[in-house]
Amino acid sequence: MRKLPEMSFRKLFVVTAAIMALGVAAGAAFAQTPAQKATIDAAKAQGTVGEQADGYLGFRVPSSDPALTAAVQVTNAARREAYARSAQAAGDGATVEAAAARMFQTQLLPRISSGQWYRNAQGQWVQR
Repeated sequence: MRKLPEMSFRKLFVVTAAIMALGVAAGAAFAQTPAQKATIDAAKAQGTVGEQADGYLGFRVPSSDPALTAAVQVTNAARREAYARSAQAAGDGATVEAAAARMFQTQLLPRISSGQWYRNAQGQWVQR
């Protein structure tokens, strides 16, 4: 298991609060439209798409659906921007990757529903 960089409780709180302020609190999945959210939610329920330990959505099963591919790309791009702002706001040299991994652990993983899939830090797809 890959170890995340050590972070004090205060820094963890600042990073988590910044991520929430920049994305999660502003909308269900950042910059996606309601139709894109519904597309992703359906794909998660079917096991095609899942959350990943790197903080982004990934395809567990290849898809030829252009609407789904676009929805995942839009969501991941918005997440990338939010993670970058969060890392910068932390002011302690935190990387985008560390902010993204922390978001997965603190916000995304706890919200994965039973039966849905996620990719762990070892790169394995796991069903909850």
